[in-house]
Amino acid sequence: MANWLEVTIPAHGDPEALCEQLTGMGLEGFVIEDERDFKNFLENNTQYWDFVDEALTKSMSGASRVKLWVADDDTGRAIIADLYEKGLNPASRPVADADWENNWRDYYKPVEAGEKLVIVPQWHDYAGDRTPVRLDPGLLFGTGDHPTTRMCLAAVEKYAGPGTKVLDLGCGSGILGIAAAVLGAGPVKAADVDEKAPDVVLDNAKLNGVEAAIDVCVGDVIASGSLRARLGTGYGLVLANIVADVIIPLAPYVGAFLAPEGVFVCSGIINGREGDVSAALEKAGLTVVEHNTLEEWHCFVCRRA
Repeated sequence: MANWLEVTIPAHGDPEALCEQLTGMGLEGFVIEDERDFKNFLENNTQYWDFVDEALTKSMSGASRVKLWVADDDTGRAIIADLYEKGLNPASRPVADADWENNWRDYYKPVEAGEKLVIVPQWHDYAGDRTPVRLDPGLLFGTGDHPTTRMCLAAVEKYAGPGTKVLDLGCGSGILGIAAAVLGAGPVKAADVDEKAPDVVLDNAKLNGVEAAIDVCVGDVIASGSLRARLGTGYGLVLANIVADVIIPLAPYVGAFLAPEGVFVCSGIINGREGDVSAALEKAGLTVVEHNTLEEWHCFVCRRA
């Protein structure tokens, strides 16, 4: 197994200029860590998150640096020496040549949800008594281990009976809609703003033999009337495991998706935002019939008032 040196170079507030200098030295494969970019991302994407891990915030405090990797050999050490000579003050540390793309799989294990389901990574065997939902989430949210997903899966198990028409909004990996299909529900429609979603969801559906039951759309349900029209109505179960700041503007459109006795399940609601969401649901003509909590997260089950 080869070893590498991770080289961190202070950028003094101008990482792009440092990258240009490094490129001129024949180096490539940089990672920029900059507090300003981090804060800008958070400020301009508040609809996608409700909290930021404190350790991540601390690690980015005051950050203005560029990282690159060189072989832990004479050539790599010569590159570091050259960086020193040019006054760039590099710091280095050894790292093993692990499979950086795939070693996260070691931490992704089967996860039980509800009373019957178990989410199983595609590379794991499962021989238990629960109903397996096989999944390779790739880069999209939805592995089954997050509290919000587990609460939604429990609701899917409860409300997605055979033949139930299902709509999964903000579907990510497709875990909720696929679980519903595995339990006999269908047809299932799903939508996400991420253009990778159709391929990821359909690949995961194929792992479970339910690809014929699932149709995936790309677009913003809140902004696009044409997408809402395409999705249609008459759903016995509508799911939205997103964040509070998306559920709130989504709420007025939910009633049009639901069948008369349909159920809306929404989660991704962090402590402190549950009141805002429940008020928006009530204003939109929905009645909360269940309010479930797990760790610091909330999940509402609603029906039309």
